[in-house]
Amino acid sequence: MGRLKNKVAIVLGAAGRDNMGQVIARRFAEEGAYVVVSGRHEDELKRLANEISGAAAVCDITVRTDLDRLVETAKATFGGLDIAVNATGWGLVKRFEKTTEEELDKILALQFKGPYFYFQAVLPAMVERGGGSIIQISSATASVMLNHHAAYMGSKAGADHVVRCVAYEYGRYGVRANSISPGFTKTPMTEDAANLPGMEEAFIREYPLGRIGTSEDIAAASVFVASDECFMTGQNFQVNGGLTLRRNPTQAEINASLAAAKAAS
Repeated sequence: MGRLKNKVAIVLGAAGRDNMGQVIARRFAEEGAYVVVSGRHEDELKRLANEISGAAAVCDITVRTDLDRLVETAKATFGGLDIAVNATGWGLVKRFEKTTEEELDKILALQFKGPYFYFQAVLPAMVERGGGSIIQISSATASVMLNHHAAYMGSKAGADHVVRCVAYEYGRYGVRANSISPGFTKTPMTEDAANLPGMEEAFIREYPLGRIGTSEDIAAASVFVASDECFMTGQNFQVNGGLTLRRNPTQAEINASLAAAKAAS
């Protein structure tokens, strides 16, 4: 406890009940941080902020002026900014040839342009503070293949490279920038798919540590990466039980596992 004592953190993407952003925000607060939780749903943000004695700020990552206001909220409420987490995302699953221009525009705005603008918004406050930690929640699928995820994978991988650029250019100001990559994780975004009989079994055999990940795993890693103990920057932390040592299951293997579970029921 206390590893983030008196640090000021923003967790963007914390407006979904018990989503990964909320789990990270709670863990940061437990470790002594002052946390501004942010996203698009005001009532849920206020509920969480009250729970963790933090602050709430409505923000759409695709709107640059929202991001600027978010940083000003952190500074006005808690006096500065030390940690900025981006836990937003859209789980677009679409066949490559069926993905539309509208869908590409939407996912690029959310998962590439949005993070780019977020980093632009938080960096001056961190430089002013003498340093800080930027954490981009990425995905193992930015490194290992998964059917029908091309737009998701490409935009996440692109943001990871922006993180490396920020690390390279702003290290001299004491700013660290890193990505954390979960594998298949049970969250509100993946709940429907994860609860299909046979789905978890299709994935779990590819995890050397024998289970799929949890939001708590990512929150624990985020505490380390956010803390002054972390002497690393420009890295992509693969917090996924060793999945990237192997691979994701193919669509044919997923379908076979679902069919076997259905037949056995």
